[in-house]
Amino acid sequence: MNKIIKVIGDEFKDFFDALIHGDWKTKLSFIVMGAGNFLRGQIVRGLFFLAFQILFIYYLINNGCYWLSMLPSLGKEGPGETYDEFYDQYVYTYNDNSFQILLYGVLTIFLIVAAVITWRMNIKQAYENQKTLAKGKKLTTFKQDIKSIVDEKFYRTLLTVPVLGITVFTVLPIVFMILVAFTNYDGTHDGYVTNLFTWVGLKNFKSMLNFSASGGNYGTIFSKILGWTLIWAFFATFSNYILGILVALMINKKGIKLKKMWRTIFVLTIAIPQFISLLYVSKLFDRSGIVNGTLMNLGWITEPLPFWENAMWARVLVILINIWIGIPYLMLIATGILMNIPADLYEAATIDGANKFQQFRYITMPYMLFVTGPYLLTSFTGNMNNFNVIYLLSAGGPTNSAASSAAGSVGYTDLLVTWLFKITTGAEAQYYMASVIGIAIFIIVSIITLVVYNLLPSNKNEGDMA
Repeated sequence: MNKIIKVIGDEFKDFFDALIHGDWKTKLSFIVMGAGNFLRGQIVRGLFFLAFQILFIYYLINNGCYWLSMLPSLGKEGPGETYDEFYDQYVYTYNDNSFQILLYGVLTIFLIVAAVITWRMNIKQAYENQKTLAKGKKLTTFKQDIKSIVDEKFYRTLLTVPVLGITVFTVLPIVFMILVAFTNYDGTHDGYVTNLFTWVGLKNFKSMLNFSASGGNYGTIFSKILGWTLIWAFFATFSNYILGILVALMINKKGIKLKKMWRTIFVLTIAIPQFISLLYVSKLFDRSGIVNGTLMNLGWITEPLPFWENAMWARVLVILINIWIGIPYLMLIATGILMNIPADLYEAATIDGANKFQQFRYITMPYMLFVTGPYLLTSFTGNMNNFNVIYLLSAGGPTNSAASSAAGSVGYTDLLVTWLFKITTGAEAQYYMASVIGIAIFIIVSIITLVVYNLLPSNKNEGDMA
């Protein structure tokens, strides 16, 4: 924060210096972008700034001002019927589009921010050129600028496209999603075909934070699903982690034959698409599946076991099946790390009388945790949003009847991300509440990530294992 405040302070200081001490060419750049470059001989650079200003003003006049003016209301005239004299009947007409107004309104705001940044760059360059000429130095030519962007400033050239892509395809959708949380955008207010949607302020957040004894409200349901999501993420992460390391140790142990074959068998789990394997495994544990059929034929049970009908059974089963999916990844990672642990450490430990368990505890695990700490963190946050495993295995079921009053038919194995998906489908899709849940997931994951990452030994003591 101190660095950010300092940068902002320096920018304001430089801006007012240019405003007060700049010559007429520099001050003209406050009105006409690129004037300071153009009048000092940097024709091409000045034309780029001027072209940007012209295109931006053209966009504001033709489209931008309209979208900004409609943004506070998100539309004034919804769909309706008008009389068509030619056909002698009423026809359905579509008017304002709330979705487009919100989207293009946000996009226009982003363009305004980009224009302000570009305007500031134009002033800064004009003032720097003035100071350069005052020192008796020459300004860079267009050829020198081209050489610079493909040589010493090539990193900026390479970063331009990724930064632009992240802004358009990541930052813009996130801002749009956040704003949806302050509207009543749902299946009956889709913004165009049925009804316009409008701003509702903090109403949706109040609904999410409203806890009551009935248990059929969003606040109670959210807390229960959040609790299960954290339990799932913990077991899905650390069970795979520990068992994956143990499998890697067993395969890498001296004397084990056909090591490549064992690794290949485990890797096959990764090679087969989860969409196929998880759906197949899900059917194995149905009431009429192979597992129940085999147990009944053997006489071990008299009636099918409720693998997917019982909440506890379903939760345990998804964790166990996830182990089968996750172990191969950890086995491959652990194999590569184990091969890089110096053998001298184990030899010295053996001479000191340490047994295999002590060597694993004091040498193998500290080394593994140091190297794989960031992976553990990303794995935990990834499992909190693990849509595939839950939805393909149990679809979030069995249904929690006490929570069915909230949209989406909430199930006992639903994670926050699968619940979010459910309430956005169907005729009464509640996109506004899905947006609130998305914001909550982002906040929770961000807090966990920032706190844990700063506590990781690999972050605090980067040079210890060098």
